[in-house]
Amino acid sequence: MEFGLDTFGDVNGKPYAQVIRDVVEQGVLADQVGLDFFGVGEHHRDDYAISSPEIVLAAIAARTERIKVGTAVTVLSSDDPVRVFERFATLDAVARGRAEIILGRGSFTESFPLFGFDLSDYETLFAEKLDLMAELLSEGPVSWQGSIRPPLKDQHVYPKTESGSIRTWIGVGGSPESVVRAAQYGLPLVLAIIGGAPARFEPYVDLYKRALTELEQEPQPVAVHCPGFVAATDQEAIDILWPHARRNLDRIGRERGWPPATRDRFEADVAEGAWHVGSPETVAQKVAATIRALGIDRFDMKYAHGPLPHEHLMTCIRLYGEQVVPRVRELLNED
Repeated sequence: MEFGLDTFGDVNGKPYAQVIRDVVEQGVLADQVGLDFFGVGEHHRDDYAISSPEIVLAAIAARTERIKVGTAVTVLSSDDPVRVFERFATLDAVARGRAEIILGRGSFTESFPLFGFDLSDYETLFAEKLDLMAELLSEGPVSWQGSIRPPLKDQHVYPKTESGSIRTWIGVGGSPESVVRAAQYGLPLVLAIIGGAPARFEPYVDLYKRALTELEQEPQPVAVHCPGFVAATDQEAIDILWPHARRNLDRIGRERGWPPATRDRFEADVAEGAWHVGSPETVAQKVAATIRALGIDRFDMKYAHGPLPHEHLMTCIRLYGEQVVPRVRELLNED
């Protein structure tokens, strides 16, 4: 069982440059407290500071020894798979084999107009680019043809990784078709659980495992990405998190037509939904329950929310690594 952290580099009133430097410090601390994975998301909007996660991850990799570093997620639809492979193979060299890729469509679409892609091609772009990426991951000569870029004929892509492979996941938000697609390529699955009770995703885990079997693919790990936050007590965690989470939820909600966030609804989500928030014991109990319900192999907590100050994020990381994760392991060993 692995435990990780994810961040999008949420802007919190500091200059973008300082937010990025703070994320590097957060990744270094995650390694120091014994966590297994640190993920950095890709966005191209003013409320998130990180648009080039591989560079930030390389800075973290150069200052750490053990922790795996990867994306959460790489928006493959608006990128070039060849360049994605080249960047991550380079990161893998800096990280001495600790780099991972999580491929997805992304939860926002601002990268499409920014890089000159038409949203009407949304499905085709991801399907074809994932198909090419799967070929590139073999690290051999690639011959590929599609409709979204020039074909490749016996093309090698460099640098090669030292191990000959780079661990690559597919991140999905709950689409059965996306789950089956991950199984078709024999790639590990990350479920983004950002709303509702985590247990409701159990059918997707079952679907994925059945699809792997039916497609005669090797068994693959399943991870989840859930929002969370840890403080000394349950009340302190909610009191610190709520105003920052509300600003973040309301901003996204205005874009997507959601009603304004309320504290009652937020606390209901903390109690019964996707949010893993509270004291170390409370969060450990909920994380263990999520792991039991879904039978997963890694739990990644998205710990940064809106303008939460750096010092609170550092405290959260320390409590998560030093108290929550050991307690979760104890609870799972009791089963």
